[in-house]
Amino acid sequence: MIASDLRFPIIVGPTAGGKSSLAVSTALRLRDRHGVAAEIVTADSIQVFRGMDIGTAKPTTDEMRGVPHHLIDLIDPRERFSVHAWLDLAERTIAEVRGRGAVPIVVGGTHLYVKALVDGMFEGPEVDEGLRAELNGRDLGELRRELEAVDPVAAQRINAADKRRTVRALEVFRATGTPISVLQSQWDRDVQRRKDCVIVGLVWPIDAVNRRINGRVKQMIDRGLIDEARSLWERGMLGVQAREALGYKQLIPSFEGVCSMDEAIERIKIETRRFGKNQRTWLKRLRLVPGSVWIDTQAVPDSEWPGLVLKACGIG
Repeated sequence: MIASDLRFPIIVGPTAGGKSSLAVSTALRLRDRHGVAAEIVTADSIQVFRGMDIGTAKPTTDEMRGVPHHLIDLIDPRERFSVHAWLDLAERTIAEVRGRGAVPIVVGGTHLYVKALVDGMFEGPEVDEGLRAELNGRDLGELRRELEAVDPVAAQRINAADKRRTVRALEVFRATGTPISVLQSQWDRDVQRRKDCVIVGLVWPIDAVNRRINGRVKQMIDRGLIDEARSLWERGMLGVQAREALGYKQLIPSFEGVCSMDEAIERIKIETRRFGKNQRTWLKRLRLVPGSVWIDTQAVPDSEWPGLVLKACGIG
């Protein structure tokens, strides 16, 4: 079996859905049963930040089980990172992995990154810094009301607390006169998709994944998330993007004395479940990709998931 002849898998699914462990199990099965090496390429917009380990659910050394992982711990959390930067690095890394005779396994919960990898970038208008400054200077509630008026579809998709994406949606509408939701729908249809990969998605019932989210938050707290976040905050390490990350953003008010720690932890659970809802919108879009494979996690034992991933890649 020649690795370069195989389509590589892109594993997607909801947060706390078992994607990372599935990627590792798939890599080990590929190695042990088929004699082909595999390396994991992470598609996660927050795991790129060094020092943000527990709250981003980065796999530990033990959880990696000897499988090489890429695109984790790339930059200081005071820096900015973009989908363009990730896509450039991902393309280069995938080529390097294949050049070593191994199979890349892409995995992650930032579905915009996955969409960009499969379909290329959605090219919206360039940033107008003057307009962006004007929008950022306005109250979020006012921005949300404007977005609901001009693009109700985007308003429903974008978390009501996400000012950055709200501002971007308004920027696009102001610049083009077309709602960003319409432009993104065109992106879904009018693309030339790459043929060397296959999307494999994990499908979870909402109540089941919400229970897993609550369990993950508890586990993160037990592992030391509060101390990790407090240390980053006290040292001024959380930049504009990093401080918006789930699990960190919600703890900052407790460090500032604005709310109790119990309230902050409950807020993490609520916002993570809300993030899961936004992910479901992205997953619906990814299900439109021809040839994608979706695993019903309630009907198929997890021991069989790696075999289904490999089958999707053309390995019986």
